[in-house]
Amino acid sequence: MSTLAHLRAKDTFAISYRDIFEATKIIYGQCLRTPTLPAPKLSELTGAEVFVKYENLQTTGSFKDRGALVKMRSLTTEEQARGVISMSAGNHAQAVASRARQLGIQATIVMPEGTPNVKVSNTEAFGAKVVLAGQNLAEAQARSRELCQEHGFIFIHPYDDPYIMAGQGTVGMEMLEEQPDLDDAIIQIGGGGLISGCCVAMKQLKPGIEIIGVETELYPSMIAAIAGETAHCGGQTLAEGIAVKNAGAHAIPIICALASDILTVNETSIERAISAFLSLQQTMAEGAGAAGLAALLAYPERFRGRKVGLVLSGGNIDVRMLASIMERGLEREDKIISLRLEIDDQPGMLGKVATVVGQAGANILEVFHRRMFLHVPAKGTALDVRIETRNSEHAVEIVACLEFAGFKVVRLDG
Repeated sequence: MSTLAHLRAKDTFAISYRDIFEATKIIYGQCLRTPTLPAPKLSELTGAEVFVKYENLQTTGSFKDRGALVKMRSLTTEEQARGVISMSAGNHAQAVASRARQLGIQATIVMPEGTPNVKVSNTEAFGAKVVLAGQNLAEAQARSRELCQEHGFIFIHPYDDPYIMAGQGTVGMEMLEEQPDLDDAIIQIGGGGLISGCCVAMKQLKPGIEIIGVETELYPSMIAAIAGETAHCGGQTLAEGIAVKNAGAHAIPIICALASDILTVNETSIERAISAFLSLQQTMAEGAGAAGLAALLAYPERFRGRKVGLVLSGGNIDVRMLASIMERGLEREDKIISLRLEIDDQPGMLGKVATVVGQAGANILEVFHRRMFLHVPAKGTALDVRIETRNSEHAVEIVACLEFAGFKVVRLDG
């Protein structure tokens, strides 16, 4: 956690409220005015009164559509004819590709090699040429700059551009217009384009609102930039959309002056937030999109009893990754448990186990025999069983029933 109170900047900002107001005219009828709705189940989970702005409903699945449109509309006819290039972990890529096709502009997108397949294929579906290069956005940006020089493309920066920032600021403007009583807005930070635009818009409309940034622990680039330090970033994160090593230079003074704090969240909190959005709100959130809720889960006392606005900034998550996250969430809640039983290696023993589990009202998902374990008697076997339960109390009951039936039972970590 990093307080910003002693770091107020006096620089002239790259954008003004007027710029964001003008951006609303550009996106009107072109980008969806997404709803900001109360989320009572998330409120019950976190202790705050939660409101969610559903930017995952945009055509390209994220808020990036706004800034991309504003920036592309600013290009001259000559610039459009040269074509555009950008680097992106996915959402900005899709937005630029979509708007380029709409305006008849050639688009090339450089994406990190580990970008989820869903984002790569979606970008190509909009007609853009995708180049995979580098392990992160910084390396992808270096390659995009090389291609820009080689071919004369116009570079469309995903966050460090006043037009992009103004477009993203319309998110905050709309959210506060629909929910003017918000005490706090938690806004995710990658390079800072979204939060900086939201800061300018929301502080103009409601000076008393607290705007809290959130970064993943693995990529605290804005915290480091504000402190004048080198960011120590790296590692695999679910929130690849905000896995940014270089904070936006235009965003830094705005965040210093207008944001109240920046929090960091770990991968477990992000997983929990993705799972909560799907199970409680029936909506898809990618890792970066769930970062605001992750902060609520990680710092419940900070926001308890306050009216808090979250931006579900994107929903472009790989389906296989989502399935894994949901299953891991069930394991954390003891709705799926893994047990190891020592049994006699003779006919009928598996049926006996199944009978006990069934009578306890549970369902066996998987069974594995482990005959080669040396700690198991030669005439015995270890039986690994994954079981679907109702809750933690039910899980304890199942273990007790198996032990009562004479089995030695050990809980395994998921």
